Amino acid sequence: MKNDDVRRMTADELYTEEVHRARRMPLGEKVFAGIELFDLACEFTKSGIRVQHPEADEARVLELLRDRLALARRLEDHA
Repeated sequence: MKNDDVRRMTADELYTEEVHRARRMPLGEKVFAGIELFDLACEFTKSGIRVQHPEADEARVLELLRDRLALARRLEDHA
């Protein structure tokens, strides 16, 4: 796909293209991509924790991250 084609695509078309691309990925790449996305989400969450708790050292930030992940699991289990 050329850059000009991307500029003309709607958001729905871009999303559909991403879904098709993901479906074509080999399983190993999907697993790796999932790990990368989880790591990125954790980094974003840690950044938010640092903003909310500027006094927290890295150990406390990780503790709060673990607490949030545990809460997310509990909420998911009860959904």
